Amino acid sequence: MTPNKSGQGRRRERAFEKEREFEQKILEIARVTRVTAGGKRMKFRACVIVGDKKGRVGVAVAKGSDVTQAVAKAGTKAEKNLVTVPLKNETIPYEIIEKFGAAIVLLKPAPKGTGVKAGGAMRTVFELAGVPNVVGKILGSKNKINNSRATINALGRLKLELRK
Repeated sequence: MTPNKSGQGRRRERAFEKEREFEQKILEIARVTRVTAGGKRMKFRACVIVGDKKGRVGVAVAKGSDVTQAVAKAGTKAEKNLVTVPLKNETIPYEIIEKFGAAIVLLKPAPKGTGVKAGGAMRTVFELAGVPNVVGKILGSKNKINNSRATINALGRLKLELRK
């Protein structure tokens, strides 16, 4: 790609490099409205999960005037809030329970060959984080955004050293 006078080519190349580094999945897109005196203002809310499948994962929610703008904003926000997942024998080091809002998630280590045994938003988080074997259970709310945030918080709280 040959850069033009404004440097657009280089900026595009950097954007492509960033896209290759992280894979992103859209968890939820919603049309939201704000009611004002003049009428209703419509925007789109996107929840995006970003990960490199090597132990780093992040989630973010952003709003924009159209879907592509909301997804792009959420993607860049998620890349700024990454969590590193410690892996021990291709799984998480120990069992953990985490709560975010009304969402409660339970994560358990699993032996090799088990795969990702989790549903909904948890499965997406584990796949993008690159966790090969784990068992997860959503106990509280069915809210995808809160479940994904609870899962990411739980992964962020994990440490490789032994608990006492």
